[in-house]
Amino acid sequence: MPKVALYNMEGASVGEIELKDEVFGVEVNRDAMYQVTKMQLANKRQGTQSTLTRAEVRGGGAKPWRQKGTGRARHGSTRSPIWIKGGVTFAPKPRDYSYTIPKKIKRLALKSALSSKVQNDSIIVMESLALSEAKTREMVKVLNNLKVDDKALLVIKGKDENIERAARNLPNVKLAFVNTLNVLDILNYNRFIITQDAARLVEEVYA
Repeated sequence: MPKVALYNMEGASVGEIELKDEVFGVEVNRDAMYQVTKMQLANKRQGTQSTLTRAEVRGGGAKPWRQKGTGRARHGSTRSPIWIKGGVTFAPKPRDYSYTIPKKIKRLALKSALSSKVQNDSIIVMESLALSEAKTREMVKVLNNLKVDDKALLVIKGKDENIERAARNLPNVKLAFVNTLNVLDILNYNRFIITQDAARLVEEVYA
C-alpha cells in the first residue's frame, strides 16, 4: 500500500496514511485516461454550430447568365458554394456530440488518474479541513500553509458551505466532492488535495 504524509491545516506533518492499492496504487493506464478525457470533453460540447447550405441561403433563384455563348463558365445559381455569399458545402448543423464508454474503463481511468497523483508526489492528504468563517482569506491561509501555489483540486467528503464559499473565488482552485470526482478534473489540476475522510470514502466506493 502506498504511504503518504498526513498534514493538518497548519501545514505540519502529523503522521502517515496508508492508501489502498486497489485505488491509489494501480498501474497507470494512459489509454483509459485518454478515452475518458476525450469523452468528457465531447460531452461538454454544446453542438449549436450552424451554417447555411445552398438550399437555405437567400436569393439565387435566377440563372446568372445563359448556358452557352458568353465565354464564361456555366452556372445555375449565384448561391452555389463557389460564389461569394453562396452556401456552405457540408454545412455544420446542430448535433449531439455526447457518447458513453463502458463503466469498467471509467473506473480504471479514475483509479489510474488517482494513482498517477500518488506516483508524482502531487497528492496532499489532510487530517481534516474545517473553516470557522466562509472567507476566502481563510482558504488562502490553508493553501499557503500547505505550500500550494499552483492549480489545485480540493476534494472533500460532502457539502460544506463555509469551504464552498471560501474556495469559489480562487481562480486556481476547484472544489469537488467524492461523488463529483472525475478524471478530467484530476488531470487538469497540478495538485490533488483530499481530506482523510474523503480519501477513505473514495476507497470504499472504488476499491
